[in-house]
Amino acid sequence: MRNPLGPLVLALGGALALAGCSSAPAAVPDDSPPAPLTASAALGEFTTLDYCSLLDVNRLRSATADQPDSSFDACHGEFFQNGVHRQVVVGPLASDSDPNIKPYDYSGAIPDGLAVAQSSFNAAASCARVVTFADGLRLNVSVTDSAGPSASSDRCADADATVGGVLAAVSGKTVRHQTFADRSWGRVDACALLNVHDLDATSGAGTQPAGGLSGHSCIRGKLSVKFSVEDSAPTGPSELLGGRTSRVGADGAFCRVITVQPAPGAAGHSEQAEVDVVDTSGSTGEAACADARTAAAVVFAKIP
Repeated sequence: MRNPLGPLVLALGGALALAGCSSAPAAVPDDSPPAPLTASAALGEFTTLDYCSLLDVNRLRSATADQPDSSFDACHGEFFQNGVHRQVVVGPLASDSDPNIKPYDYSGAIPDGLAVAQSSFNAAASCARVVTFADGLRLNVSVTDSAGPSASSDRCADADATVGGVLAAVSGKTVRHQTFADRSWGRVDACALLNVHDLDATSGAGTQPAGGLSGHSCIRGKLSVKFSVEDSAPTGPSELLGGRTSRVGADGAFCRVITVQPAPGAAGHSEQAEVDVVDTSGSTGEAACADARTAAAVVFAKIP
């Protein structure tokens, strides 16, 4: 006698067999090494990068350090060590070639794709290191004596310790970013200010703006503009340029025009806008001050 459940059993068995055949295979673990770190992957958006999240002053040896100051493209810290006053700086980012950079055998662990080099710039009073990312972009690190040079080995030990803090922040994903207030000059595109016909004559014929990686500085020919946060205001006689109280002065081959506004949320600090024009006649910076005033009047009238 035929089993009346036979067809049903066969149908269920066939369905289960088909279901088993169509199930997705188990995921295979990805054993490939992590991609080498580029600057953007490690640091995020350059425009808002908080460079002070890369500076760990606790790594400085037996030092008493002030709270670091965060500017738009660097972090500055002051510290005392065995009676010696020093400054530590992390930043800015750079991409151009630099003949001062030389190979260096850094003793600490380095994430894949990164490299650490040394810079010979101002070696008499400063020890500089450079962290280079997989895409060739560089982060500058320096420790400088503020009042007369001391032993270079002391400066360089702290520079290496600072590099260790940078690498730890990158590896530990503790990099932070700033949020700029509505009228903060941290929101201003520096190159947009220089890319106007009103500045063609001042910057030089046929010149085009070239911006810094952070977006807070720009150069066009012999003219440049830079925004920063400072803990002291400029001094000297003032004049009105572009509707703003400004100070004009020569500095070597440059004529520099500076205006400031209170830094939002940072008591005792100022946001600073700086316009520089270099003298190309072989004279002094004073010879460039007429052009600097003209450029500053155009630039300062456009910032919030």
